[in-house]
Amino acid sequence: MRSSNPVFSRRGFSRDGSAGFQAGQPQAGNPYAAQAGNPYAQAQPGLGHAPAPAAPRTDRMTMDDVVSRTAMTLGTVVLTATAAWILNVGLGIAIVALLVAFGLGMWQSFKAKASPPLIIAYAVFEGVFLGAMSNYINTYAPGAAMQAVIGTMAVFGAVLFLYKSRIIRVNARFARFAIAAGIGYGILCLVNLGFALFGAGDGWGFRTGTIGILMGIAGVVIASLFLALDFKQVEDGIAYGAPREEAWLAAFGLTMTLAWIYFEFLRLAWILNSSD
Repeated sequence: MRSSNPVFSRRGFSRDGSAGFQAGQPQAGNPYAAQAGNPYAQAQPGLGHAPAPAAPRTDRMTMDDVVSRTAMTLGTVVLTATAAWILNVGLGIAIVALLVAFGLGMWQSFKAKASPPLIIAYAVFEGVFLGAMSNYINTYAPGAAMQAVIGTMAVFGAVLFLYKSRIIRVNARFARFAIAAGIGYGILCLVNLGFALFGAGDGWGFRTGTIGILMGIAGVVIASLFLALDFKQVEDGIAYGAPREEAWLAAFGLTMTLAWIYFEFLRLAWILNSSD
């Protein structure tokens, strides 16, 4: 679950930078196995040259831990988004909230350990941004917010089904492709931001019309790949005996990805409704 690259360290990577995709082979790439350099190992000295097995951990991450932490982070996003909608928060505050959420997200990504207050703070500002933008877009495209919610739930359910049925196989090649696609998409978004700042596309850059629809679909697909990586992170963490605090990192990754998918659907709904 950890990587030498802190930006991608939350998506199934071991400390040596290699992907931890050896489920069922706990010693061949398990970052939580009892081996040299593993900060989570609890090996005990043995007799002679045969070290004794590690003592069972009493603070291992479970699915219940992941579900409860994710419910807290997503619940915070929903509550603050609802408040921003009701209070009719303006776009200026929404942009500030987005920048703060981005900074907090990067801060957590580069931290060695999970910080629950930092993750919850990220969820607060992310919720303010999404709620304000949802309210704004829904004014010009009624029903866009609900369509985005339904689309996000559908993608989550579909990716979970495909992952659990092993139709999607998350391995090292899959991870490299997803990360490369994510970086490419991020660069494209930065280019679009530059166009938007100069007023292109009525302030939306080329995220309008047919090009905007294609970019939105690409964003949903790429975010879905990252959602599969999040599922792999959770599966590996439970199988390898990750410490309970790692559940916060799993919740953080899931919240970021679902927020990304929701916003892509929100923009798609706005484009499609405004073209009617």
